[in-house]
Amino acid sequence: MTKLLEIKNLKKNYHTLNGEISAIKNISFTVNEGDFIAIVGSSGCGKSTLLNILGNLDNYTDGEIKYFKENLKIGYMLQEDALFPWLTILDNACLGLDITKTKTKENVDYVKGLLKTYGLEDFINKYPSQLSGGMKQRVG
Repeated sequence: MTKLLEIKNLKKNYHTLNGEISAIKNISFTVNEGDFIAIVGSSGCGKSTLLNILGNLDNYTDGEIKYFKENLKIGYMLQEDALFPWLTILDNACLGLDITKTKTKENVDYVKGLLKTYGLEDFINKYPSQLSGGMKQRVG
């Protein structure tokens, strides 16, 4: 079993006018190749904070995160769709390729194949406002 990620005693505090708020504290776990992880908990318990930290969208206050695979990619679906309303569905789906400057014909064809797999082939030239909420989530 190949270890991919190890988190030890992860902590995140936010500073407010009323003092410090602990969003997460002492989170520890290991992710091995092939693992399926579910993060569950009540509203406000720190699930999104943890994912934001792992996705490099936020910093942590204390603890340790070790990656055991070079260039390990971590992604997750946001609670709200984050599609740009002025871009078509295909352009939204290819946004990561644009940002990383890896938009090739082969990669765009791959994205088109994914959109087809998720039942969105007929919507690639539509805009987010023309899709249902579930369809927007699939594009995201």
